[in-house]
Amino acid sequence: MTNQNREELNSGEESRTIEITVFRYNSQKKDIAPEYQTYTLVETPGMTLYIALIKIWSTMDHHLSFDFVCRAGICGSCSMVVNGKPRLACKTRTSEFPDGKITLHPLPTFKHIKDLSVDTGNWMNAMSVKVESWIHAKEETDNAVLEKRIEPDVAQAVFDLDRCIECGICLASCSTKIMHDDFVGAVGLNRSARFAMDPHDERTDEEFYELIGDDNGVFGCMSLMGCEDHCPKELPLQTKIAYMRRKMVSVK
Repeated sequence: MTNQNREELNSGEESRTIEITVFRYNSQKKDIAPEYQTYTLVETPGMTLYIALIKIWSTMDHHLSFDFVCRAGICGSCSMVVNGKPRLACKTRTSEFPDGKITLHPLPTFKHIKDLSVDTGNWMNAMSVKVESWIHAKEETDNAVLEKRIEPDVAQAVFDLDRCIECGICLASCSTKIMHDDFVGAVGLNRSARFAMDPHDERTDEEFYELIGDDNGVFGCMSLMGCEDHCPKELPLQTKIAYMRRKMVSVK
């Protein structure tokens, strides 16, 4: 139990009843129309949406489907649309909603599986292949030898972009992605920027242009800032998209 939870337990605040309305639909059963189902439960101190959903699943509806792994905002699995905004269920407290009414939808743009569960994994894998998100170097890697050293500030900049958890929230927040299925989104452009900044990667701007230099890549971004506004890791997505756009524009 965290110190914050202990403080809430000792504060003497009375528990309240909250209502969580969930989009229900099984994409494998086309003959059954989508519907909404509302669950009423008692809010507990420090309750997150993840905890609330687990309580619903374990005590009210064992057929409810949603995704989770780490419960710590690291895996990105529990992304969903919460009262119209894409968020991580494990990092969203029910106390953030004064009226106690919460409506949950699955993330858009991804293949829907059931209820709040969507297939982000296959999309992320395909995106990784499309933007070739791995180190390209002429020399073969020798694991017995220390890799080439780079400046600490460069290493930190690369590490910052590696903090992406592939939750899909940037895509669910992106108007371009909602309109164009093939758009690689901020997550794909962030991945390209990560390798373009890495001195270990020997690709030229021309080679990156072949991967992201079109409307499904860096020129498809409309700079509406939805990705950066909603990113749970607060990555500098628009800054890096602009960085890649400048590099791509310079390609003759």
